[in-house]
Amino acid sequence: MINSKMLTHMLSYFLGLAIILSASVGSAESKTKDNVNTAELAKLKKENETLEAKYKLMLAKQKFELATSQAEIKKLSVQKSLADKRLEKQNAGARADLAKERLRLEKEKLVFEESLRKLKQEHATQKAKNDLTAEKQRVQKLHNAGEKNKTELKELAMKNRQLELKLQIAELSNRAKKYEQSIAIRTKRESWQSQATREPLRTKKPFSNGTLVISDRRIPLNGPIFWGAAKRITERLHYFNNKSADEPIFLVIDYCPGGSVMEGYRIVKALQASKAPVHVVVKSFAASMAAVITTLADESYAYPNAIILHHEMSTRNSGNMTNLKEQLASAREWEKRLMGPVSKKLGLSIEQFRKKMYDNNSEGDWDEFADNAKKLGWVKHLVTEIQETGIIKNPDLSSARSTHFGSLEEKRDNKGNRFVELPRLRPFDMYAIFDPDNYYR
Repeated sequence: MINSKMLTHMLSYFLGLAIILSASVGSAESKTKDNVNTAELAKLKKENETLEAKYKLMLAKQKFELATSQAEIKKLSVQKSLADKRLEKQNAGARADLAKERLRLEKEKLVFEESLRKLKQEHATQKAKNDLTAEKQRVQKLHNAGEKNKTELKELAMKNRQLELKLQIAELSNRAKKYEQSIAIRTKRESWQSQATREPLRTKKPFSNGTLVISDRRIPLNGPIFWGAAKRITERLHYFNNKSADEPIFLVIDYCPGGSVMEGYRIVKALQASKAPVHVVVKSFAASMAAVITTLADESYAYPNAIILHHEMSTRNSGNMTNLKEQLASAREWEKRLMGPVSKKLGLSIEQFRKKMYDNNSEGDWDEFADNAKKLGWVKHLVTEIQETGIIKNPDLSSARSTHFGSLEEKRDNKGNRFVELPRLRPFDMYAIFDPDNYYR
């Protein structure tokens, strides 16, 4: 690059040369022609230097614009980070607006990234075109001067073809990146649309005027209770307690016929040990072990038409008379430990509770709608409306269909009757499950 000092020296040189030329104008005609050629050569050099300066200025301008765009992108990244932190500090009512703002910033970032990509692509394309033009000009000059043979011309033609292919590849790459950007935007949009923007509503007093508000601190209890049920429920109770010991936890029963007394007893003890209040909710049906859990809960709720059913525990014992006697003694002890607290809460002895079961049903399966069950003390509150504020993800996106404690395969016996084979009971365990049609075997 020619700096100002070099330019000054060159001007002084040309000025002195002009003075010498003017002093020797009449010397000889041949010298005059040489001077003219020298002046034209100097002029061509100056024009070449001017073109080189313009080209470097253009490159500097492009680098400046690229740096400006990158600074703007960094600025947007910082703004996005600040917006995320503000989201965590604002109340639930403002989070939906901030979520929209985040999506807007993401879109703006994509727009700026697209602009930067286009600028880089234009720069690369322009450079490739300039290289191709310069190469063609050089080939033309060499051809005119006779400095290239046919082999060299073929090589140059091949290079030109390679440059053309590079341009085509750059255009294809540009098109592919545009498609990728469109797919990324669509994926993010689908992710936002797959869940609600409203936060779950958590309140220390979730029940008012017949309406129960259930938050995302929710544990479902559905299907028969067998191995793994207690572990799943107690782990979630511990987790929610460790998150907060003040906010309520909801054990929601849609339909549960009961099940293992060992697993159920662990659930009862975990509910009693919870520092956070646990609210048991029955929507449709809670029988046997599920009814025990509901009745022993400090806070329990049910729709008026939900059914709650109490009956005696049952077992499928076998063996000799001594074995049966020992198994019966174990069952009596389980009844004392499990049904004793239930009957005591109802103000009855175990025998009085058992007698009422058979007074109300010849099979001993005493079922009541929740509005009557409330009068009997089986459930504490009746609800007319339940608001599930913790369900914020689109349930249609999940295709899993099984109980919460494992999958039970439905089969048919030799008579064509449908049934489900329950897992083998552990030693000293028994089932407290409502099974009038021998579906659970």
